[in-house]
Amino acid sequence: MADFSSIPEGANSIVFYDGECGLCERCVDWCLKRDRHRRLRFAPLQGTTFASIDAPMKTTDLSTMVVWNARGLHQESDATLAMLEGIGGVWRAIARLGRVVPRSLRNIAYRFVARRRYGWFGDADACRIPSDEDLVRFLP
Repeated sequence: MADFSSIPEGANSIVFYDGECGLCERCVDWCLKRDRHRRLRFAPLQGTTFASIDAPMKTTDLSTMVVWNARGLHQESDATLAMLEGIGGVWRAIARLGRVVPRSLRNIAYRFVARRRYGWFGDADACRIPSDEDLVRFLP
């Protein structure tokens, strides 16, 4: 099973997303454009990288984003904030401000969007084909 020392060199987080979700696909694109230091890696929740993680609180729910970093596994709104922190810069400051909002309230909003994501954003258009430059940032 994977442990935290197996996060790829140069990365500080792995963002796990629903590989079939249009909103998740757009979120990954958004991150790729803003992560200038290339700290984030990406893998589908349906993939072998996520399957290899042995963590007691690991979700089986594909309606949530999961971020794995040195502090552990983060889900729902905590994952979103961990992803922003991973990008750094102004996004790290926004994430810290977001933590002021109680987790229970953040997760209510997160779940509201998660339940409607396919209706609002549809399925992912096709399998992601990363650019040669971004290919190394995607894990199976």
